[in-house]
Amino acid sequence: MFTWLTIVTALRILRRNRLRAGLTLLGIVIGVAAVIAMVSIGEGAKQAVQKQIASMGTNVILIWPSGTTVGGVRGAQGGAVTLTVGDAVDLKKKVHVLTDTGWYTRGAMQIVNGSQNWNCSVYGTSPSYLTIRDWSYSSGGAFTQADLDSAARVAILGQTVVENLFDHGEEPVGAAIRINNVPFRVIGVFSPKGQSAQGWDQDDVVFIPYSTAERKVLGTQFLGSVGAIAASTARSEDLETAVEDIRSVMRARHRLQGEQPDDFTIRTQVDMGKVQEGTSETLTVMLMVIASVSLLVGGIGIMNILLVSVTERTREIGIRMAVGAKRVHIMTQFLIEAMTLGVVGGFIGVLVGILAARLTTIIAGWPTIISSDAVVIAFIFSVAVGLFFGLYPANKAARLNPIEALRYE
Repeated sequence: MFTWLTIVTALRILRRNRLRAGLTLLGIVIGVAAVIAMVSIGEGAKQAVQKQIASMGTNVILIWPSGTTVGGVRGAQGGAVTLTVGDAVDLKKKVHVLTDTGWYTRGAMQIVNGSQNWNCSVYGTSPSYLTIRDWSYSSGGAFTQADLDSAARVAILGQTVVENLFDHGEEPVGAAIRINNVPFRVIGVFSPKGQSAQGWDQDDVVFIPYSTAERKVLGTQFLGSVGAIAASTARSEDLETAVEDIRSVMRARHRLQGEQPDDFTIRTQVDMGKVQEGTSETLTVMLMVIASVSLLVGGIGIMNILLVSVTERTREIGIRMAVGAKRVHIMTQFLIEAMTLGVVGGFIGVLVGILAARLTTIIAGWPTIISSDAVVIAFIFSVAVGLFFGLYPANKAARLNPIEALRYE
């Protein structure tokens, strides 16, 4: 009964000083809302990264040329031509845990369909690369080994390219397009894949046979050179073993001595996923730290309003002590008032945080996932902040001398 009356008294004090109470609660509300919204964005980003990594295929290993060093100046990764079709073929033969290997070369080209044109990335690949990357098709299908052997002028388009080259409802498969003024026949359209883990549009692509790209479209520095090699394993547990075996075979093929650094870079699907998720988690933690500052400010606000309340109600406290109230009763009253402020601020903050997460998805298009754990923890933390910052004012009120308190004007 005493607790309920104390809570009612606290709510009456809040209602009596609405502006002051509102400003006091603002820090708690912002802090709780920020924690919930930031965790929701972080969880959504983590799920999006997992989806992007999954779009790469299953148990994928990618091999790129390493950076170059010329005249003491180090170039970017992929700046040298150190990989060949022979490397990919030899890896499949010698690394037994690999189920397949594929390769590609890439360049930016203008694609023309009638009066429409579009600039995008053109990939010259092996058929096995499409299998490794797990590309699916909304219409048509893939080119074959026979197309690769004969340097056939056939192409597969991504959804972004289709949207920019063809009218709505027009069937791309069977259409004649030109790539770098070379005529091609469209044999397939990829199903949408969305953004990659690196942030580029995987649907803004055109795939053609590697031999066709090398001889008729993109050209090459020397026959058989490729921009990257892809490989896959049957099980994710084999990735680590595969990487070590790939490194051994590649170093032997490239005649690299013990002290010489690799002229290639190997990355697995798991590696790229960990990097992306690590970045997302770091950003989430930083934002939560910033949000916690708002909770700290809110706690200081609660301490301030309670100290003012102690001063304003000094005579009331003296009367209560005079009629038999013990110090523990006075202290409990102010602690409950502080916790009531924390509960009210936390409840409003939860509603604002959920609303902010939803609006982020609607307005900015960012995926968000409301975490029930984050909601509960943020709410409990807001109550704990109220309790912690209410200790000093409560203790000050409980230690007032009843006689001096009665004399206070």
